[in-house]
Amino acid sequence: MASSVTPTPLLKDELDIVIPTIRNLDFLEMWRPFFQPYHLIIVQDGDPSKVIKVPEGFDYELYNRNDINRILGPKSSCISFKDSACRCFGYMVSKKKYIFTIDDDCFVAKDPSGNDINALEQHIKNLLSPSTPFFFNTLYDPYREGADFVRGYPFSLREGVPTAVSHGLWLNIPDYDAPTQLVKPRERNTRFVDAVLTIPKGTLFPMCGMNLAFDRELIGPAMYFGLMGDGQPIGRYDDMWAGWCIKVICDHLGLGVKTGLPYIWHSKASNPFVNLKKEYKGIYWQEELIPFFQAATLPKECTTVQSCYKELSKQVKAKLGKVDDYFNKLADAMLTWIEAWDELNPSKQLAKGK
Repeated sequence: MASSVTPTPLLKDELDIVIPTIRNLDFLEMWRPFFQPYHLIIVQDGDPSKVIKVPEGFDYELYNRNDINRILGPKSSCISFKDSACRCFGYMVSKKKYIFTIDDDCFVAKDPSGNDINALEQHIKNLLSPSTPFFFNTLYDPYREGADFVRGYPFSLREGVPTAVSHGLWLNIPDYDAPTQLVKPRERNTRFVDAVLTIPKGTLFPMCGMNLAFDRELIGPAMYFGLMGDGQPIGRYDDMWAGWCIKVICDHLGLGVKTGLPYIWHSKASNPFVNLKKEYKGIYWQEELIPFFQAATLPKECTTVQSCYKELSKQVKAKLGKVDDYFNKLADAMLTWIEAWDELNPSKQLAKGK
């Protein structure tokens, strides 16, 4: 139901909503009061001959696999097929400063008072206020109304740093891996925690791509969701990989990553047996991946996201190639991604490289 008070569109000319899908987008109907003012980029996965229906009244562009191949040519090999990782193509073709990405099984959640949560508005608030990665504030987000920096917080750090990423959460179906899904098939998240935290410098986190916003100009080139799905030995680690990469780069460049509000309602659990097949290798590999990212350092000459990402790709090849040949392929794809990004976004690269 559309609410009687139309929310004020924030940054409507500066933000794209990216949605990966294989089905008709009826779910947009419930998001209409919040999403209608914005431009949507729909990345259609799977069979490109299938027609995806989008409810009337939305401003959108839709790309299928044929479009991706046409636009990127041979470089399209870096975009995953039959996996929601294909969404990152939308990040690349966007011309806006901000991106919000959401899955098509994510519905509008309600806060404890029963009001619809405008997830997009909260993400924008998170991105437009600073982060505090260098010193933890025990009252969480100090910039929020009704909070501040606590006694003992260094005044020299109270300006904070620009926020690059806002990572939202989910009510109902939690984002669990297959083993946890199998052990707790009926578990639902009903706990609404009214907090936003900056993830401290030096701390990695599992980034989920189904309710995520970021500043494309600050971190976009590192938001690559890897090689997943069709023809690859792994799936469901696309957002995790991007999260580990962006965190190392944000820490190096002095940018912030927040997690917490906003919540969406995650409506359906994916099949744990299918998930286990996709995740099986990743569950083993991540025991080596995490120490790799925890130890990764970038030279001070790396001052742009692109140069950081290229350096990280070099380290992936040198140190993770021995874990499995897949990581050699992934390291190459990371470079292809950056080349494709710079081709489609030349002026941004020139601006940064002045």
